[in-house]
Amino acid sequence: MSAAFLEGLSGVDDDVAAALAEPLIDHHVHGCFTGELDRAGFEESLNEATADPIPAFMTQFDSQLGFAVRRWCAPQLDLPPAVDADEYWHRRSTMTPELLARAMLPAAGVSTWLVDSGFWTDRLCPPRQLAHWAGGVAGEVLRLESLAETLLAEGISGPSWAQEFRARLAAAGPAVVAAKTVAAYRCGLDIDWSRPSDAAVGRAAAPLPGSPTVRVDDPTIIAFGVHAAADAGLPVQIHVGLGDRDLDLRTADPLLLVPLLHARRTVPIVLLHCYPYHRAAGYLAQAFGHVYLDVGLAINHLGVRSVELVAESLELAPFAKQLYSSDACGPPELHLLGAVLWRRGMARTLGRWVREGDWSATDAARVARMIGADNARRVYRLPADGPSWAA
Repeated sequence: MSAAFLEGLSGVDDDVAAALAEPLIDHHVHGCFTGELDRAGFEESLNEATADPIPAFMTQFDSQLGFAVRRWCAPQLDLPPAVDADEYWHRRSTMTPELLARAMLPAAGVSTWLVDSGFWTDRLCPPRQLAHWAGGVAGEVLRLESLAETLLAEGISGPSWAQEFRARLAAAGPAVVAAKTVAAYRCGLDIDWSRPSDAAVGRAAAPLPGSPTVRVDDPTIIAFGVHAAADAGLPVQIHVGLGDRDLDLRTADPLLLVPLLHARRTVPIVLLHCYPYHRAAGYLAQAFGHVYLDVGLAINHLGVRSVELVAESLELAPFAKQLYSSDACGPPELHLLGAVLWRRGMARTLGRWVREGDWSATDAARVARMIGADNARRVYRLPADGPSWAA
């Protein structure tokens, strides 16, 4: 990774800069688009909160994320920083999805991508393709609701459903390093998180029709999936906070997970993204030894203001409990921006603390390495010399 992320910054200690330039582990990410986009589709993919068309009176380039794309992604297309939006789009539109990915992904400086491939499976590249384009390796994050929907689409329901779900988890290959729930999108986090009985799960599964388009939003099935994944020894990732309108932000507060956190202490539970509840998530990471967090996703959407978000993430949460993610999905610009903006946020924050004498440069560099990669290696049991499934 080059030190281009330091451009325009001054007073960052050399040791801190070197630590931040080391390869990251993006512990929660999605694939890149494999098909062509028109401009409307591209701009819609820069808006997390809605899939509605962008109003005719505006452009999504006029947003923090849009400005960040023009500033940090334009040079990867041999354009000047902060190039005009029309010129950026014109250059981008001449490139294939693969060329775009190869222009953006390696520049992110990520060695390992842990990919949730249970979303937009017909539009996004699979983990191995992402790793190939990026020049790194990719593990998999199993989306629990997607597994549940697969079983129902196959016609499995009733008394045998819970047993088959556990069997599929047990049969997951070594590249599956974690499980994830999108309960916040399906039923909210304000549910009964106690372990359901197999009989209760069977009753919940029974009335659901077997269809490729079935959508699991039953709290009993979702709670069961989380407990089953924990029983299987998988770290459990839980989406918290910011999302599209399919999610009720009021019921995406991580404090609603406290009963689950008390009940499941045997595996890491990772609170994903968290904004605007990142301070509450930091409290939970301090209060529970098995709770971790990241502030991905919002980093991209906050653009230059992500510096403050990164600094706030370093408040209550122990540094050994924090991870890096981009949560990039679709345009490969997002995979690059997550890394650039996180590094810049860390460089500005740690650099200031070192300059003002509050932290030593040695400590700052060590914390940068912890959050950038070392903590993820521990949580997901990734060997320092590369995972066995990377071959």
